[in-house]
Amino acid sequence: DLQIISTDENQVFVAVQEWYQTDTYNLYQSDPQGVYYSILLENVRSTKQPEENVLIDILEVRGVKGVFLANQKIDGKVTTLITYNKGRDWDFLTPPDIDMNGKPTNCKPPDCYLHLHLRWADNPYVSGTVHTKDTAPGLIMGAGNLGSQLVEYKEEMYITSDCGKTWRQVFEEEHHILYLDHGGVIVAIKDTSIPLKILKFSIDEGQTWSTHNFTSTSVFVDGLLSEPGDETLVMTVFGHISYRSDWELVKVDFRPSFPRECTDDDYESWELTNLQGDHCIMGQQRSFRKRKISSWCIKGRSFTSALTSKVCECVNSDFLCDYGFERSAPLKSESSKCFADFWFNPEAPPEDCVLGQAYTSSSGYRKVVSNVCEGGVDLQQNLAQHMCPLIAPKGLQISIREESLAVKPGEDITFIVRQEQGDILNTKYQVDLGDGFKAIYVNLTMTGEPIRHHYEHPGIYRVSVKAENVAGHDEAVVFIQVNSPLQALNLEVVPVVGRNQEVNLTAIIMPKNPNLTVFYWWIGNNLQPLLTLESFLLTKFAETGDVRVTVQASCGSSMLQDSKVVHVFDHFHVLPLKFTKHLDMYNPDIPEWREDIGRVVTRLLAKETNIPEETLTTVVKPGLPTTADLHVLLPANQPKRKRSVTSDKRIAAIKQALNAHNISFFLRGGYWVLVTLADSGSDSQRIGGGSGYWAIVVLFVICLVAVGAFILYKFKRKMPGRNVYAQMHNEKEQEMTSPVNHSEDTQNIIQG
Repeated sequence: DLQIISTDENQVFVAVQEWYQTDTYNLYQSDPQGVYYSILLENVRSTKQPEENVLIDILEVRGVKGVFLANQKIDGKVTTLITYNKGRDWDFLTPPDIDMNGKPTNCKPPDCYLHLHLRWADNPYVSGTVHTKDTAPGLIMGAGNLGSQLVEYKEEMYITSDCGKTWRQVFEEEHHILYLDHGGVIVAIKDTSIPLKILKFSIDEGQTWSTHNFTSTSVFVDGLLSEPGDETLVMTVFGHISYRSDWELVKVDFRPSFPRECTDDDYESWELTNLQGDHCIMGQQRSFRKRKISSWCIKGRSFTSALTSKVCECVNSDFLCDYGFERSAPLKSESSKCFADFWFNPEAPPEDCVLGQAYTSSSGYRKVVSNVCEGGVDLQQNLAQHMCPLIAPKGLQISIREESLAVKPGEDITFIVRQEQGDILNTKYQVDLGDGFKAIYVNLTMTGEPIRHHYEHPGIYRVSVKAENVAGHDEAVVFIQVNSPLQALNLEVVPVVGRNQEVNLTAIIMPKNPNLTVFYWWIGNNLQPLLTLESFLLTKFAETGDVRVTVQASCGSSMLQDSKVVHVFDHFHVLPLKFTKHLDMYNPDIPEWREDIGRVVTRLLAKETNIPEETLTTVVKPGLPTTADLHVLLPANQPKRKRSVTSDKRIAAIKQALNAHNISFFLRGGYWVLVTLADSGSDSQRIGGGSGYWAIVVLFVICLVAVGAFILYKFKRKMPGRNVYAQMHNEKEQEMTSPVNHSEDTQNIIQG
């Protein structure tokens, strides 16, 4: 994860959570261009808020540029650090010697420091746990504790008026803070869930505090607001008397408490120093002015806090480690050298190095951004100059502007070629789009010119780009799928199968896209699908009953689904059927036609033999000649001891009807189709198992032998028994209805 911390003064601070971190981030600082980042502080604590918001424990102190506070978490311990030079050096906060009651704190470094909570307030109308302001430089007030680490439930209030060098305790509990009149008046109201009517204020930077009853009736405080302008002395407390009441707004005006406006004699100066006492910070000595403690006056609108600044000579602390370098002791401010990281080669040319130009290798140091020091030490001097060599291309990439690697035939596709490293002016790019188009480009990655193309035919195309110069070469490859959207999907499966008998599930798609379609199979209530690249799946059903089989076909951006119910039985009979040859002439070999013919035969047999139609199922097989299997199911409501006898009677009745040529139906063209047994001399086949039964396993696999492409066949669902089909293409319709040479026409239809 990456969180933006600051973008001030031509520099970016980012917090990056790396692969090994869970509740901490590393703080990085950019160069003036915002391109290269160097690490400043590791393991800064983070807190995850509702709605996946992340809070990083780092705070930029307002009023003094370059000062930050951060909470670092190492081995479960959280400690507060401060920097005065934009993260170049970090130090612990110096604890006060005495508490708010004047008693010794007994907090001595290095075992004890001051630690602050750096949380933002959920309520926008109250201050966070640390409060600073641009017009009150050096004034910081925050909640925390003394000790070896930060304690969550301890929220004592501490204040500093010299930008963190010295601290004083002012309250034992957390308070909401508001600065008035450029920090000349500090208002504090206790952060509590009980109603209040007292606020505290200080006019001497927290040295002493006075109380004020801002209302006669206690209220639950919801927030503090000041009137516009940093010089204002008017504030508003708003809250509610009870949870059912409206807001109460109380105006508090401190102006009558001050008899006059301040003059120059009412101010004194203070100089900014760090914890080591250095006066030169960020390359300059800065002094500010503040009101004397003894003066009781208003700073007013014309007050400015900055007094003087003086540029300093550069010293080592004005430089930090350059990109690719790290310090051996990044926390303390003692002088430590910068060393190249194991992954960085300081002598390597930059990525944008052009043959014939010169580049400067880094010394490992660069001046802190916004540091204004002049002269003195220059850690960036004596830099070595090198001539840019011819660099082999590296990091070659091909991307698709449309972001999809699957397109339709004829659809425009735009290729973008990028190169991360290496020479581009003296490099040739050989492009092969996989369909016969080949070209050689120069300056392809520099101009950013895209390559536009379209593929006419479905298939998988290997697109490659090879970048090559005298120093070496690199290659990038991408595979493009060109396929037509799926128009139809039909799941073919035998509706009646035996338990533990192998069955073939076949998905028929139109148009057929070989090697480009993925099939997802769901068996029963199983949520985990089986995936195949083939359009069929062999499976078994271990339990009897009705099992729903669902298949999804995914090709490019299109996806279709079909579902069928398979009836699984222990016992049933199968009778092979055949038809007169006239039926082959009008067999389009599509699933819908086969289903209709099966329903017709089942209904005729049930009517002729008085056998319940729900116990008969006719399955017409794919291909020619047209054949079918009649499944005779055993009645579920009859006792087991009578099932075989009953079945034998039904089989005999069916055979008698078929052998007597009583099962026939009328076909368009003036033909009658006769249904008979495929082998009149053979017995029926019995599928099943268990005591008292013999089993002959006869399974047929639904195979669609495609001599050519499928007939594009659009249809509407029909009521059972109606032999009305939607029109095919005119040419195919003429072939089917022509009375001349039917056998030749039929062959044309099948191969069409």
